[in-house]
Amino acid sequence: MKILVAVKRVIDYNVKVRVKTDNTDVDLTNVKMAINPFCEIAVEEAVRLKEKGVATEIVAVSLGPKECQEQIRTALALGADRGIQVQTDDPLGSLSVAKLLKAIVDEEKPDLVLLGKQSIDSDNGQTGQMLAALAGMSQGTYASEVNVDSGKVSVTREVDGGLQTVSLNLPAVVTTDLRLNEPRYASLPNIMKAKRKPLDVKSPEDLGISVSSTLTTIKVEPPAERQAGIKVASVDELVEKLKNEAKVI
Repeated sequence: MKILVAVKRVIDYNVKVRVKTDNTDVDLTNVKMAINPFCEIAVEEAVRLKEKGVATEIVAVSLGPKECQEQIRTALALGADRGIQVQTDDPLGSLSVAKLLKAIVDEEKPDLVLLGKQSIDSDNGQTGQMLAALAGMSQGTYASEVNVDSGKVSVTREVDGGLQTVSLNLPAVVTTDLRLNEPRYASLPNIMKAKRKPLDVKSPEDLGISVSSTLTTIKVEPPAERQAGIKVASVDELVEKLKNEAKVI
């Protein structure tokens, strides 16, 4: 069984994001980058399935500039067998990413595709669903538990009303949620081994996919500064401020 795992290069979640002075984009100068945390969970789940003997090969794929190879190498150090990069400097929207991943799926023919449920930069949470629709594959999103057996994958999903379990025929697309697992750290020997694992570089043109975006970014602004709170002496004073100052009641 082959598993394809998509990993995205994002600003490390511990780093405070800065906006460029001209408000055109996020400032990435000297900023630490890392694998998107939800993608890291997807890699960990793939490695666990391989350790159980369910999977035989894990392929990590990332889309973007040459620097994305750092995140692929990290995935290889965590346990993936080989990597694929689709190299492009163009900004990629969710649909473009889904189309590129679909082209990789057509070439690799994986039995299971694992993605993070969303990225922490754009927070769209839609690439997995788009990929499943384009590839004609069954999908299980927001997975908190994944079990593969007898050509099917059982996915326990986190939904508004609690938990929902769905049974999917393989091949399938599964997007991973926060409580699925706790990713491991890459050991130094595995980091060294990852440097020798194969990593293929392709371009959107090689895959026959156009990545021209139909969206235009007008302006990027930091969130408003949070105002200091106040203490009130009584319920009456609280109600008065909520009604007359906050105007929420």
